[in-house]
Amino acid sequence: MNVTVIGLGYIGLPTAALIASKGIKVVGVDVSQHVVSTINKGKIHIIEPDLDILVQSSVQSGNLRATTEPEKADIFIIAVPTPFKGNHEPDLSYIKSAAKSIAMVLEKGNLVILESTSPVGTTEKLTKWISEERSDLSFPEYSINSEVDVAISHCPERVLPGNIIRELVKNDRIIGGMTTQCAEKSREFYNIFIKADCLITDSRTAELSKLVENSFRDVNIAFANELSLICDKLNLNVWELIKFANHHPRVNILQPGPGVGGHCIAVDPWFIIDSAPEQAKMIKLARIINDEMPNVVINKINQKVSKISKGISELSIACLGLSFKPDIDDLRESPAIEIAKHVSNMGFKKNYVVEPNIKNLPVELNPQCTELVGLEKALISSDIVLLLVDHSSFKEINLSLLSGKQVIDTRGALIGI
Repeated sequence: MNVTVIGLGYIGLPTAALIASKGIKVVGVDVSQHVVSTINKGKIHIIEPDLDILVQSSVQSGNLRATTEPEKADIFIIAVPTPFKGNHEPDLSYIKSAAKSIAMVLEKGNLVILESTSPVGTTEKLTKWISEERSDLSFPEYSINSEVDVAISHCPERVLPGNIIRELVKNDRIIGGMTTQCAEKSREFYNIFIKADCLITDSRTAELSKLVENSFRDVNIAFANELSLICDKLNLNVWELIKFANHHPRVNILQPGPGVGGHCIAVDPWFIIDSAPEQAKMIKLARIINDEMPNVVINKINQKVSKISKGISELSIACLGLSFKPDIDDLRESPAIEIAKHVSNMGFKKNYVVEPNIKNLPVELNPQCTELVGLEKALISSDIVLLLVDHSSFKEINLSLLSGKQVIDTRGALIGI
């Protein structure tokens, strides 16, 4: 068996390495020559626990290699980004490009699996795009069971950054085939490396299932963020409030924050809204609430500045954390980046950014007044401390370094300061 994985990012690379670790020959494909070269050296270009060891061993064994062009295989996995455009309309261009890139190397008996999180109906579009390139092969039609040359399914990833390797193996999988036969063929493949249930359904249900999972999270986070706004209005401690409320046996309120980030929770609800705008009213409202939270943080910064006798051009601020969740290097859709970008243009003398999981300052931030530094320097040198991400290292802050400073804790990690 040979497998080709299209897209070697936060999902594609761990998936490729895990499959290769089972003794299967895997070719990873990425448009970035840097990514390809890095992987072929047995190294990784992203931060994910245990991934470096898995990639190194898979490359050394000869089971994993990377290239920029697709090659013939038995199974093709597409794991490319699915962002949205400026009007929150789904952007399927990466999937379409992947479809056309593998079309010319497909052969009878192949299986194509779309793992990218996708709007409802995308797997059908994928099938159409491939079939347009290969009229000599037969492809499945949605829900019509018949013998075809190439099977196609949608199997969305359901993993948590920072715990991807474990969850790729342990989490249940939803396998949505264009037909039942496609789904069964896909389940046989996933059973090779997954130690969990593989649940069979159709491609449309599988697509919506992933979107619903992340929208559920987004709605619940919006409730927590709205509670934080209410507590600000009433001058109450939202962290204490949630702690007490969660002592009820049937209540489990999530934690508020400066917004919602990542490529899933901050994006997927818009796919549902785009498909059913009149019906997805609560989902849209949750998105609006969560997207507004960075502005709430900016207003708090302005309030802190007003309490200091110096003008803003004489003040320095420390922004602690840029990633969308703790202890990872993934900055996609991160509200912390949006806030830090705004801060870098507010007129502060210096914006000290602390992000222990990256080596270079993101291009979005104004380099004239923004500097990527270590935690201690940021705390010593700043007048205002803004905690945006609750990285593990930030929870061990020497509290004496915060003495006399204006502190904004958006994660409740410095309660009691």
